[in-house]
Amino acid sequence: MPILSLQNVSKEYASDGQHLRALDGVSLDVAEGEFVALVGRSGCGKSTLLNLAGAMDFPSAGVVSISGLTTSGLDDAKLTRLRRERVGFIFQSFQLLNTLTVLENVELPLLLAGQPEARGAARERLQWVELDGLGDRYPHQLSGGQMQRVAIARALVHSPRILLADEPTGNLDTTTGSVILNLLQQLTHEKKTATIIATHSIEAASVCDTLVRLRDGRIEEVTRR
Repeated sequence: MPILSLQNVSKEYASDGQHLRALDGVSLDVAEGEFVALVGRSGCGKSTLLNLAGAMDFPSAGVVSISGLTTSGLDDAKLTRLRRERVGFIFQSFQLLNTLTVLENVELPLLLAGQPEARGAARERLQWVELDGLGDRYPHQLSGGQMQRVAIARALVHSPRILLADEPTGNLDTTTGSVILNLLQQLTHEKKTATIIATHSIEAASVCDTLVRLRDGRIEEVTRR
């Protein structure tokens, strides 16, 4: 069974009295340890698909399932638990808290969930992304690439089954972006996490196992290497 499944999914939004269809009949299965790139022009539905895949939004029609659970059938408490335990998010703008140290930023999701041993888990994740010596620094003391690594460590601190990233290299130079992509590829395959990135970058798409090309809210082509 795939870790993530979208079956005939559509998503509509109301705007100025009109209904805009962001996704139109999309079906996609993603397996554990699969690295997937969503590509296409702006407005093609990449971010909408990411939001549905992470249970941050819900389809107007069709079914989205994570680990066999249909997202639209869960109440608020179960949705919160699903996101907290099984989904990790990496944002283009990093979204680190400047008043917290690197280590505190990484452990924050576990503290909010009331989980014990948060600090130990945070230190381990920083080791994964090769930043274990920078835990006492603050985000403003880091480079862009280092901040993205912290964001990755925070997204992985609860060992999610699905990792979602919106333009993870969009704010980085080419060299640093390559390092981040290689890190994501390594973590995906070693930890058997299903990783899905939305990207405009040809380089980012080239390192992924699966390329999903979107056009006008529909899947135009799926290429698995």
